[in-house]
Amino acid sequence: MLLSSFIKSVIGIFLLSLHSVSIGQMESKKVLFVSQEITPYLSESEISSISRYLPQGIQERGKEIRTFMPRYGCINERRNQLHEVIRLSGMNLIIDDTDHPLIIKVASIQTARMQVYFIDNEDYFHRKHVVRNSKGEEFEDNDERAIFFARGVLETVKKLRWTPDIVHCHGWMSALVPVYLRKVYDDDPLFSEVKIIYSVYNNDFKKPFRESFNDKLVSDGIDKKDLNFPGGPDFYNISKLAIDHSDGIIIGSKEINKEVKKYIESLGKPLLGYQDEEEYIDAYNEFYDKIT
Repeated sequence: MLLSSFIKSVIGIFLLSLHSVSIGQMESKKVLFVSQEITPYLSESEISSISRYLPQGIQERGKEIRTFMPRYGCINERRNQLHEVIRLSGMNLIIDDTDHPLIIKVASIQTARMQVYFIDNEDYFHRKHVVRNSKGEEFEDNDERAIFFARGVLETVKKLRWTPDIVHCHGWMSALVPVYLRKVYDDDPLFSEVKIIYSVYNNDFKKPFRESFNDKLVSDGIDKKDLNFPGGPDFYNISKLAIDHSDGIIIGSKEINKEVKKYIESLGKPLLGYQDEEEYIDAYNEFYDKIT
């Protein structure tokens, strides 16, 4: 009898531990962060600061993360210990009938126990400035840079065979990720269940993308009817494109473009308003759980 009770007790504890592990696995959601800029690789700003500390905070709250940004030419590779990930590099992305090699680099933020993946290409990201030249003029090819960045991130995630539950995009350089996910990668099992969140910041670009922008997206498989840009592909219309293809919106700055804010409020989509520095990580984490 004693032996029988002991065996039953052991089995009970074993089953309970399996149940606990199963629950833990179910609750461990995966969040992909796609950001225009991250400190310390770029100077501190609203986007770069949130994109640095938010992934760390979300990871500390039990979720699995991956983080991506462009490898701008002003980032010092030696100081930041970037190195190429050979197994992920080597693909060519065709934009406007031209092949552009995709190079993937990675660096670690040791204090946060997190890695940052960098999307690199000599033509688009080796110049010594981020989105404007030394005279303050926005780069003519920012449209293609945004396309390359969006496609580069998603192709790399595919190579990683990592299935995100949530994709959280920060800044207009990431604005094409939602439309590519919904219109180009929608039948990929890796992304079929993904929820997309887009954070809107006070970081408008002033110069509309080139007239050929629509044709470049259409050649990638995006339907023309999804690219209705009265007035051209300016900041408002590019933001609108990202918002339309997202499941939830976060206001990342105290003040954002008034037209964009008005459009967001007209939709009735899940919306998280601006959060103070002390509160935003918990608020974002709760918003993720609400969306999924």
